[in-house]
Amino acid sequence: MVSVNLEAKKSVDELIAKAEEYNVEVVKLSNGATVIDCGVNVNGSFKAGEYFTKVCLGGLAEVGISIPGDLSENLALPSVKIKTHNPAIATIGSQEAGWRITVGDYFAMGSGPARAIAQADKIEHEIGYSDDADVAILALESEALPNEEVAQYIADESKVDVKDVYLLVAPTASIVGSIQIAGRVVENGTYKMLEVLGFDVNKVKLAAGIAPIAPVDPKKAMGKTNDAVLFGGRTYYYIESEEGDDIKSLAEKLPSSASESYGKPFLEVFEEANYDFFNIDSGMFAPAEVVINDLRTGELFKSGFVNIDLLKKSFGV
Repeated sequence: MVSVNLEAKKSVDELIAKAEEYNVEVVKLSNGATVIDCGVNVNGSFKAGEYFTKVCLGGLAEVGISIPGDLSENLALPSVKIKTHNPAIATIGSQEAGWRITVGDYFAMGSGPARAIAQADKIEHEIGYSDDADVAILALESEALPNEEVAQYIADESKVDVKDVYLLVAPTASIVGSIQIAGRVVENGTYKMLEVLGFDVNKVKLAAGIAPIAPVDPKKAMGKTNDAVLFGGRTYYYIESEEGDDIKSLAEKLPSSASESYGKPFLEVFEEANYDFFNIDSGMFAPAEVVINDLRTGELFKSGFVNIDLLKKSFGV
């Protein structure tokens, strides 16, 4: 079976080789682990954002940036484009930000290939996938770079030598942060299919998506980056259904607008939930617009819509 860590290593090698060109910094820790700073002490770049996103997807997707991506006549923004022929493994098996890294005073949300080795959040149980590569690559969403203790923890959990650990880091409030979160547009849909709607995402054979890159904002980054997908993300899923699967209902329930929490920018919803994610309907975290092609029947289902008004409100246009 394909190794997400070995596939992602190709993008890691490219980032390291062109660190200066892509405006990232490679830091070698004293225990041999490699940290690639993509936005903490450097500015990063569009290209670094592409590679960061591709690493999160386990190297199993094409990632590009459209400049600009037209959402309407009065709002055109650069957008991230994702295409994958292995959506279950690329998104649930790698990209999902499901590994909470807490070591001493350090905290980060971890996503990417190392999750499939460590099985940090039951990937094998969820989609039947695991990786046994001898290299562990993890993308960290954090405002600080990890130290040797963090790298060793990830090495131990992944059962690899610490010198074979590669950690990519970008804050939410950075260009790479905005890009990699927009690049979760397909994953937001597969996650909701699996965790909220109980649909077997291994039936999703191809997927594509596009979402606008949120403006970098040191104060409201979490809200704006989420809203880019919730109100501007468009996804396309090609599903090989079985008898009894209700793909029409799946499509209707999948977009963010199907959630009871829909209707306000994310930061307003978060505030009303007393800043507790568990008080927010998890079904809200989904793309704005969904198109599903049932490969067995040939039917096409579309649901949801791009909400320009809420995007403009969130982005401060």
